[in-house]
Amino acid sequence: MYKIAIIGASGFTGAELLRLCAGHPDFEVVVATGETQAGTAVADLYPSLAAHYPDLSYAPTDPAVVDGSDVIFLGLPHGASQVLVPDLLDRVGHVVDLAADFRLRDASLYPVWYGEDHEVPDLLDEAVYGLPELFRSALPGARLVAAAGCYPTASSLALAPFVRSGAIDPAGLVVDAASGVSGAGRPPKPNTTFCAVDEDYTAYGLACHRHTPEIEQVLATRADGTTVDGVSVLFTPHLAPMNRGILATCYARPTGDLDTDGALALLADAYAGEPFVVVDERSPSTKATLGSNAVHLTARVDPRTGLLIVVGAIDNLVKGASGQAVQCANAVLGLDETIGLSAIGVYP
Repeated sequence: MYKIAIIGASGFTGAELLRLCAGHPDFEVVVATGETQAGTAVADLYPSLAAHYPDLSYAPTDPAVVDGSDVIFLGLPHGASQVLVPDLLDRVGHVVDLAADFRLRDASLYPVWYGEDHEVPDLLDEAVYGLPELFRSALPGARLVAAAGCYPTASSLALAPFVRSGAIDPAGLVVDAASGVSGAGRPPKPNTTFCAVDEDYTAYGLACHRHTPEIEQVLATRADGTTVDGVSVLFTPHLAPMNRGILATCYARPTGDLDTDGALALLADAYAGEPFVVVDERSPSTKATLGSNAVHLTARVDPRTGLLIVVGAIDNLVKGASGQAVQCANAVLGLDETIGLSAIGVYP
C-alpha cells in the first residue's frame, strides 16, 4: 500500500483526487492539506466523500506533513508548486503536480504567458510531462511529473497522431474548446456565479490563453523526444454552462490525400490498445465522459473545404486533471495504469 499525500486537497481537483484514491486498492491517503480549510473535516466540505473519509481533516500546508509518504499530489494554484517542490523532492520519492508550474520546458515562456519568472528553472529539465498516451516511456520511476493541462489533453490527443504522422500541416492549427465551470476552480469569481454562467456561452483568453504554448509544445514533440518543426496553434477557449467536461474541436489542413475513413483509421491505429481512448464515428459528448478517465475522439474530412476536423471530449476534472495524475502515478510506480480509474462515464 502506497502512502499518498495531497497538498491542495480542498479544491475541485483535490476533491477528485480524494475520490479516485478512495477507489484505488494500492493507495492510502495519509494527509490532505488545504490552507484555507485547515481544521475542517473533509466530510464537512465534501459530504460525497464522507463514507471513505469520516475522520480525515484538512491540515495546514507544511512540507513536513508529507514525511513518510510515497507519492505527493499537488493541487495548488499556478506558481505555488514552484516554491514547494525542491523541498518535497528531498522528502519523498515522487511528486505529481497538477498545475502548470513544470509543464513548459522553456523557462522564458513563463513570464510571457504566466506573467512571472520561473523560480526553479533547473527542475524543468527533470520534470516529465504527464500525458501517458503520448509520452509513456518517460514516466516509470520519474521523481517529478507535470500532469498535462485540461485543454492541452483534449486538443493534443485529438491532433497529435496527425501531426506526428505528417498527415497535416503543423502550421495554422485551430483549436476551439469549451470547458465546464469547474475548470475555473472552487473559489467563486464574478464570471462563474450561477447568474453569470446560466444560459451563457462565452469565449475568453482571446489569442492569449496560457495553455497555447503547452499545446504547441506537446504537438511539436514526438514520443522519442525529437521535434516537429513549424507547429503553431490558434487556441480559443470558451466557458460553457455545465459543471464538468471539455469539448475540443480542432481544424487542420491535410498534407496529402486524406478522407474521413482514413482519418478515423489513423486515430484508431495510433491509439490501438489504449484503455482510456475511444475512437468512434459518433460525435463525442462531454456527458459521455462524465466521471471517467476516457477521451472520446472522432474525425471528419470536409470534401468541400478539404479541412480535417478532429473532436475530443473529456471530463476536465478526471482525464483533464486528477485522473490523469493518478494514471501518471500508476505508471511512475510500475502499476497497471488503469488501477483505480474507469473508462466508463456516468449517465445521465
